[in-house]
Amino acid sequence: MDLTLHTLPNGIRLVHLPTASAVAHCGIIINAGSRDELPEEHGVAHFIEHMLFKGTTHRKSYHILSRLEDVGGELNAYTTKEETAIHASFLREHYPRAVELISDLLFSSTFPPAEIEKEKEVVIEEISSYLDSPAEYIFDEFEEMVFPEQPIGRSILGMPATVRSISGESLRQFIARNYSPSQMVFCSVGAISQKQIISLFEKHFGLVPAGNDTRRKRSEYLYNPVSTEKKTDTWQNHCIIGNIAYDLHDKRRMGLFMLNNILGGQGMNSRLNLSLREKRGYAYNVESVYNPYTDTGLVTIYFGTDSRNLGKSIALIHSELDRLRRQPLGILQLSRAKSQIKGYLARAYENHESLMLSLGKSLLIFDRIDSMDETFRKIDAVTGSELMETASEIFDKSSLSTLIYRQNGERT
Repeated sequence: MDLTLHTLPNGIRLVHLPTASAVAHCGIIINAGSRDELPEEHGVAHFIEHMLFKGTTHRKSYHILSRLEDVGGELNAYTTKEETAIHASFLREHYPRAVELISDLLFSSTFPPAEIEKEKEVVIEEISSYLDSPAEYIFDEFEEMVFPEQPIGRSILGMPATVRSISGESLRQFIARNYSPSQMVFCSVGAISQKQIISLFEKHFGLVPAGNDTRRKRSEYLYNPVSTEKKTDTWQNHCIIGNIAYDLHDKRRMGLFMLNNILGGQGMNSRLNLSLREKRGYAYNVESVYNPYTDTGLVTIYFGTDSRNLGKSIALIHSELDRLRRQPLGILQLSRAKSQIKGYLARAYENHESLMLSLGKSLLIFDRIDSMDETFRKIDAVTGSELMETASEIFDKSSLSTLIYRQNGERT
């Protein structure tokens, strides 16, 4: 990849990939998320994301929203457990406008008190909407169950009581403690020269004080498998089965990504989709997800089904997990699994917005960016015996936790 890498004296890093497209993308990724909140700050990281759009020393909310939308662009942001991002998509001639706007939002937001009070109601409505969707909320509750009383297990949105307690001071305290320039990466994919992007980067990010290095410290996690059922007023039963898994820096991570894809990845030919949906019609949606974090990880299998098929679906899932643990992939199966995940990665590379964020996250987390060829070599290096060892460890039945939302009125 023909990447431009540049680091400012204050520690903020730049990664840029030139393209010939008329549409460009850029953003800033900060190594701070909901897991970095103190208990009394629950929901603050996500609330900051909302408030960044509510006024700066240079602009009111309307002018922020209009700055790129007036020229057909889009401004967006997101918060995860470990990162916060502000990013934009726009016609390439509007690079100066986009870079300046992102810098203004990040470093000059004023958090007007009236806007804070108004946005509390918006976020509480967002929480209520989430609680109305058991297929989404069950993931949060599962993580809280697996990581009890631990920041990594808390929901990103917060709870209504904690959101109502947020103040301008609590927002500024979180930012002062976590938004270190050394833990920020500005990422860009678009048709702009190396000289121009570095000039814009230095102009709008170079005067920011260096501050303290707030690199996240690793935590230790005590995990005990647990199984819980809850009665809910839903049309379906919802179920998650999962286990803690490898962190972002574990060399076995690539093998687990492959296993997850084989088991219940995005392909319709995943083992769980074939077993539960295609062959038996037990579930409309069944999927497995592997989320690696800085110092831990989580593998979850989710499905929703009718009461009469709940027990049979759980048995089939355990059967597929047992098959991964006991039956090695044949040469053809292993080759097919590697080819599939390579194809997914290559297609994702063509999505320039996703690629821009991926480049930024890779530099932020690993301090390096692997080329597609390097990534493919890592995939090719995974052996069938390694996959069996990983499956035996991660999918050991005695290590799995289960959370079920059972239809109200059904027998447990």
